[in-house]
Order: sequence, then C-alpha cells, then structure tokens
Amino acid sequence: MASTEPYLLTGKLEREKPSLFRDDPELRGVMPNSFVHIFDHISKSMDAQYLVRASYLEIYKEEIRDLLRRDQSKHLEIREKPDSGIFVKDLSSVLTKSIDEIQKVMKIGYQNRAVGSRSHAIFITGADGEKHIRVGKLNLVDLAGSERQSKTLSEGERLKEATKINLSLSTLGNVISALVDGKSTHIPYRDSKLTRLLQDSLGGNSKTIMIANIGPATYNYEETINTLRYANRAKNIRNKPKINEDPKDALLREYQEEINRLKSLLRNCVAAIPKQSQKKNGKQRSQQKHILSDGTYNYLLL
Repeated sequence: MASTEPYLLTGKLEREKPSLFRDDPELRGVMPNSFVHIFDHISKSMDAQYLVRASYLEIYKEEIRDLLRRDQSKHLEIREKPDSGIFVKDLSSVLTKSIDEIQKVMKIGYQNRAVGSRSHAIFITGADGEKHIRVGKLNLVDLAGSERQSKTLSEGERLKEATKINLSLSTLGNVISALVDGKSTHIPYRDSKLTRLLQDSLGGNSKTIMIANIGPATYNYEETINTLRYANRAKNIRNKPKINEDPKDALLREYQEEINRLKSLLRNCVAAIPKQSQKKNGKQRSQQKHILSDGTYNYLLL
C-alpha cells in the first residue's frame, strides 16, 4: 500500500449499511475484508515488518470526535502540514499487529457512535514498511444518509442534525460537481469538515471507490434516485494517484542518489588522468589538477 485509497459508503438508510461492517467469515463487509487484504499483503511481502495504525473519527453536527477516546466530549480540529497534508490534531492512533486487533479497534469505535446514522464516520488505516520510505493510507468513510424534513417531520435537535448533515452532503456534491466540471477555479473543500478531510480523496493523490447503498422500497424512491445520481457524478472525478514517501526518508534517498552521482563523477575524473610512468614531473601534476578542477566545475554547473 503506497498511496491513499478511500471507500465512500453512502445511502439513505442505516439499515442498509451494517453488512459493510460485519466480520462473520461468510458475510464479511467492506471494512473487515479490507483488514484481511491488508494483513494478507503484509504476510506475503518481502519486507520484514510493517507498522499498521488505526484511527476512527466521527463528524457530528460539524464537530469532530475521536471514537477511540474515553472522553467523547472533546472536539478536535483539522490542521495541515506542507509535507504531510491534512490531518486531525490529537486524533488517537492505535498500533495493530493482526486482523483481530484491528477489528477490535473497529468494534470499539463503532460502539461509541452514539448518533449512528446521524453522523459521518471515517476509519483511517495507515501502513508503512520497515524501510519507512513508502507509506500508505486507507480511508473508509461512512456517509450519513440525507433526509427530507417534509417526510421525517424532524424538529428540535433532530432537525438541527438533519440540517448539518444535508449541508455537508450538499457541500460534497458541490465539490464533486466542481471537480467534474474541470473549469472551476475554486473548489469549496473548506465549506465543511467532511470535504476538508476528504480533500486528498477527491481529485487528489488517491484512488477512490464510492459504494451507493439503496433499497427496493418505493417509499424511498426519490432518495434512491438522488443516491444514484450522486454516485454517477462521483465516478467522473479524475484523480492522480502517486507513490507516497515519508518526507524525511525521501530526502535521505535524494541525498544518497546525489552521493552516488558525485562518486561516479569522481571516478570519471580519476579515469581521465593519463596513466604514464610512476615518475610524474611538475607539468603532469599540473595537468592532473587541471582535469580534476574541470570535473568539479562541471559538477557545480549541474
């Protein structure tokens, strides 16, 4: 795994999504299957060891909560670094060494989702090899289902929840439309916490898969159509994935390449010195120094 790859799980009803999280061997959902794939890949890798870390967060009414913390009242902030991109400050990161351990992390976080379908959730899995040069990240995103107030008759706190959900989903739709259009000079990533966190996943350095969850009930006909249209627009986004490297280790690799090039240059300079008799007069020594000086000069011009 050497790039960012998110799965976006979207749909109207929460009851259509639980199968995505099941860890029953016969009925494994997307998340448990992803864990199996990651650790199977590690077991077959030539690298001696991988570090796999897991984080789980929830976006509820435009506030970010860490689902792996005991204190669920603390709201976290989004930050950005030039070398590593967007991240959530103080978000828990749990080191996992097996499928069982990472599934346990998933279950703990899932149980802490007190608001269920009223929130967005992102399970983040990061992995890097023993050499620490290539790093990868998998984002599993469970989007809250949109709803019509006229149908649900929401009021009070429930109405506030629905308003925030619909706002973030609307912003996500605007981001997708702007990316697909290709002519927009401004992409509204910052208009919601969800789109800000998914900035790299949408039109950035990643491979993205959207899974649209729909049901056969005619009662949800309009929501089903909207979900399908959402997914249809999203499939037209063109990302540009590339191999991710740890900034510090990538710099070390560049230094090593520079050292190798310098060694090659010096070898060429030495090879250019005339191999004559062991007795070298002053003129020959002067010529040798001149050759080496020219080589150094050429190197500085590179």
